Amino acid sequence: MFSVLHAQRSKSSGINFPFIASVVGSMCLFETLFLSICFFVALYTRGGDALPFLYTIGIMAVVGSFLFFYGKLAKKNRNTGIREGMLSVTTTWLILSLIGMLPFVFGSYTPTVIDAFFETVSGFTTTGATIFTSVHQLPHGILLWRSLIQWQGGIGIVVFTLALMPTLGSGGGLLYNAETTGIKHDRFMPRITEVARRLSIVYLGLTALLTILLMCGKMNFFESICHAFTCVSTGGYSTRDNGILEFNSPYIEYLITLFMFIGSLNVTLLYFTFFGKKPGKLFRDEEFRWFTIFVGICIVLSTAWLSYQNLFDTAESTFRHAAFQVISLISSTGYVTADMNEWHPLFFCLGMIMMAICGCAGSTAGGLKMSRFMVMMKNLNNEFKKRIHPKMVTNVRFNGNSISGDYVVQVLAFISLYITLILIGTIALTISGNNFITAASSAFTCISNVGPSFGKFSMHFAYATGFEKIILSFIMLAGRLEVFTVICILQPSFWRK
Repeated sequence: MFSVLHAQRSKSSGINFPFIASVVGSMCLFETLFLSICFFVALYTRGGDALPFLYTIGIMAVVGSFLFFYGKLAKKNRNTGIREGMLSVTTTWLILSLIGMLPFVFGSYTPTVIDAFFETVSGFTTTGATIFTSVHQLPHGILLWRSLIQWQGGIGIVVFTLALMPTLGSGGGLLYNAETTGIKHDRFMPRITEVARRLSIVYLGLTALLTILLMCGKMNFFESICHAFTCVSTGGYSTRDNGILEFNSPYIEYLITLFMFIGSLNVTLLYFTFFGKKPGKLFRDEEFRWFTIFVGICIVLSTAWLSYQNLFDTAESTFRHAAFQVISLISSTGYVTADMNEWHPLFFCLGMIMMAICGCAGSTAGGLKMSRFMVMMKNLNNEFKKRIHPKMVTNVRFNGNSISGDYVVQVLAFISLYITLILIGTIALTISGNNFITAASSAFTCISNVGPSFGKFSMHFAYATGFEKIILSFIMLAGRLEVFTVICILQPSFWRK
C-alpha cells in the first residue's frame, strides 16, 4: 500500500515524499524526549498535568513511528532538492505544533483548541505572544513545556535554515537562495552535522551560563532554567504574569538585557569568537557594527523621551527600562517590564521599526534581519548615485565583498513579500474590528516573531477572536520560516514535476 501511494505521488509531482516523511517522523520521535522531561516534572510536582503529557507522548510516538517507517521506502541514493527541504521544514513545524498543543487541550488549560494551537505555534516560532492571563496558575510541567518549545524553536530554526542554505557567509548570513542545488546526502550531512554541533555548543553554553547567573539573583532553579530557555531562544515566555518585572530586580533585568542582545547576534560568529580563537571576527563583521550602532541609537532616543515624560523615578531606572524594552523588541524576545501604551508615540514608531529589522542573520531572532536592511539601504544609495551620474557603475558591497545583482533582487523580493504579508494581516485584523494601531502592530509583531503588540493586545492575545488567532498563527509560521519557504509551497508550480 505504501509503495502504491509513493509511486502515485512521485509520478504526479516528482517530490520525494518518503524522504519528507522520514525527516518529519524523526523529529516527532525526537520530540518525545522533551515531552518525557515535562512528564516526569509533572509527576514530581504533582500538578495534575502528568496524564496530558502521557497521552501526548503516545500520540507523538505513534505518528513519528508511522512516518519514519514509511520514509524507509525512499531509495538511499535518491537525490533530494529544495522542494523536499521546504516541505520537510514546513510540515515538521506544523505537525509539531498540532501535536505539541495536546497537553494544553487534554488538560483543559486553554478555552479552545484554537487557543492551544496559537500558544504552541507562538512557542515553536519563538514569538512569545500568549493567550494566558494568569500564567502563575499553570502547573510546572506546562510551564516547562512552554519554555522548552521556545528553546527548541530557537535552535531548530537555525539548523533547519542551514539545511536549506548552499553556503554559510559571515556577511550575508542565511539569506534565502531560491537556486539552491539538490541536497546530496553523502556530502551534505557531514557539513550540516559540523555546523549544527557548533551551534549546539554555543546554544547550550549560553543556556547553562544564564541559568547559573539567574540563580545568583532572586530566581529559583526552575524559573531560572525556564527563563534561560526563553531568553537565549529570544522567545519571551515567562513563568510570571508580569514577566521579568515581577522579580523587581535590576540585576536580573540587566542580565536578561545582555543575553537578549547576545541572542540576536549571529550564532556562528559567536562560536568563532568564544571557541574558534578568533575574537576579532565578530567585531570585524559589518552587520554586527551596524546592528550595535542601531541598538545604541534606539536606546538613547528611548531614554531621552522617557526622561522627558518622567515615567520613572531615577535616571538609572529610566535607562534600564529603555534598554530592556529596546533590546527586547529588536531581538524579537518580547519580554516586557512596562505597558508600552503609556510611553510616548515616538516609541510606537520606533518600536515598529525595531520589530521589522530585529536581529542579525544567523541568529534566533526574527524579522527582516539587519543584513537585509543593509543590502536594501546600500542599493538605495547606489540608485541615488546613478540618478546623479547615470554612467556610474556601482555595486553593493558587504564586508568588503561585492554582492551579485541576483542576490540583491532576492533581498528586495523578500522585503516586498514581507511587507505584503503585513498589509494582508493588517487588513484582515481591521476587518475583524480592530483599530489600525492594534491591527498593524499585531501583524508586525507576529511576522517578526516578537510577541508584545501595541493597542488592545499589548500584554496578551486572550481576547483575540478565533479568526484572528488563525490569521496570526499563519503569519507567525511564515515569518519564522523566512516567508518564502511557506509561500512557495502555496504556488501551483511548486507541485508540478
